Amino acid sequence: MQTGIIRIINLRLRTYVGFNPEERAKQQDVVVNVEIHHRVDRAARVDDEVAAALDYKTVAKAIIGHVEGGRFLLLEKLVNDLLDICHGHPAVSRAIVTVDKPHALRFADSVSLTLAWDERDNPTWSECRHESHIRPLSHAS
Repeated sequence: MQTGIIRIINLRLRTYVGFNPEERAKQQDVVVNVEIHHRVDRAARVDDEVAAALDYKTVAKAIIGHVEGGRFLLLEKLVNDLLDICHGHPAVSRAIVTVDKPHALRFADSVSLTLAWDERDNPTWSECRHESHIRPLSHAS
């Protein structure tokens, strides 16, 4: 399996993020960085068709729409939402999202949060297995 990495670097957006009254009253700058690992076998070797590739423009537009159209109390919620957008494509095996809030602290350039998702740690429902020694009918009320 051949893996490619798409990076969206320093996507500058504005949104409402924070729980203090001044943060809730006006939009703030945020900087989004995304790294998406995805399988590229079909797109790179076989098909050479757009449909076989991960369309980074579609991902970027979804991120922009979500950030600019939303209000977030916590940076954690914002980053997790963006992570969900990034790993929504079936070819994605790993995604990492970092969001920076420039000048959030007086003597710091930025405060950031990074979250990662990996398919090895998050199996799909069809890959999950449930085992029990209890026979359901014998314990039904």
